[in-house]
Amino acid sequence: MQPSSCDTFVALPPSTEGHRIVFGKNSDRPQDEVQEVVYSPASDYEEGSKVECTYIEIEQVPHTFAVVLSRPAWLWGAEMGANEHQVCIGNEAVWGRESADAEEALLGMDLVRLALERADTAEKSVHVIAELLEKHGQGGCCLEEDCGFTYHNSFLISDRKEAWVLETSGKHWAAERVEGGYRNISNEYSITTKIDKEHPDLRKYAQSNGWWDGEAPFNFAAAYSYMNTSRIEASGSRYCEGKKLLQKSNGHISAQTMMDILRDKDSGINMEGMFMTTGSMVSVVPVDQALPGVHYFTATPDPERSVFKPFIFLQNIGELKETTSPSYGSDDPVKRKPRFRSKPDRKHGLFGKHEVVAAIIDTHKERGERIVHNMRKLECDRMKQMEEILCRGVKQPDILSDVFSSSVKDEMELYSKKF
Repeated sequence: MQPSSCDTFVALPPSTEGHRIVFGKNSDRPQDEVQEVVYSPASDYEEGSKVECTYIEIEQVPHTFAVVLSRPAWLWGAEMGANEHQVCIGNEAVWGRESADAEEALLGMDLVRLALERADTAEKSVHVIAELLEKHGQGGCCLEEDCGFTYHNSFLISDRKEAWVLETSGKHWAAERVEGGYRNISNEYSITTKIDKEHPDLRKYAQSNGWWDGEAPFNFAAAYSYMNTSRIEASGSRYCEGKKLLQKSNGHISAQTMMDILRDKDSGINMEGMFMTTGSMVSVVPVDQALPGVHYFTATPDPERSVFKPFIFLQNIGELKETTSPSYGSDDPVKRKPRFRSKPDRKHGLFGKHEVVAAIIDTHKERGERIVHNMRKLECDRMKQMEEILCRGVKQPDILSDVFSSSVKDEMELYSKKF
């Protein structure tokens, strides 16, 4: 199996409407993997505290920020998410000349969550990930099975004023600042000669391995990439198609634009097959710090037949019960060694109902069309409500603190109707 997975996008003024940052990602994972959407409030910790990530335990920081995460239900980290300071992060699997490490360390998905919990700007996120890579490394199986599927990671990170692309190879990395326009990443290195931050030994390491002669202008992607693999060719096609779709709407990119891009199947961005889009996220973050960001998540596979539901960081947000998978604690097969000897049922409430409806959409044309029409109406109604908030701010925080959960409830009620 050679999966090609995930596409992440960001658009900044002047490419967007309304002085906003628009972020989006499709998480492409095994078709039977459940992706949950969870909320973790800000927390304080005593000196010497530890945090247990997917495979390893590391030092905890004194304070972590509130985060909302979309993640494969079997692991600790996240494929994508946002924090209370409107930092958004999505990661991509990348492969290159340096072999990815199968030894258990931090997963790229752990790094997504750790950066969101510890950094209040995109630039600080770059530093958090770089420091963690240097101290703990990245590695370990990235699927819920003992298959040795490992990869390096790239990250697209945004906040209210800018975005950063961070691409890694083992502990080495390069980062590019994006201050305007649009940018996307797929499963290939994309940073070339515009490098705004880098590992201190990035060029020396490339030269010592014969990947760079030390005389030509240093090109990170050229030095660290594979020369020819089917996996890279497939991701390159999606990268180019994604760039074209952003260009098509340049100057008026909105949340709807990003949702349409994530739903695009002709480009391969909305992936189908053994590896498919199992969760999607779109965030709209105003440049104006007085206005809230709105973060939309599906928590279900295939955005074409899913509903994007809004989340806003407010006080008194409770557990997102219907999109949180069952917990197995220390008995989880992921935690017990040898790992992955079985797979427990990780379906959350929304996933179970959506699974039934998705089968109807696939097999009953007219009923399926009616269901999708009502899904889009529900989504559109919520987006209109959010547009008012994006323009004028939150007037009734107590009501909106559960806007994601209430949207999930409406979606589940929709699936219970007869069409």
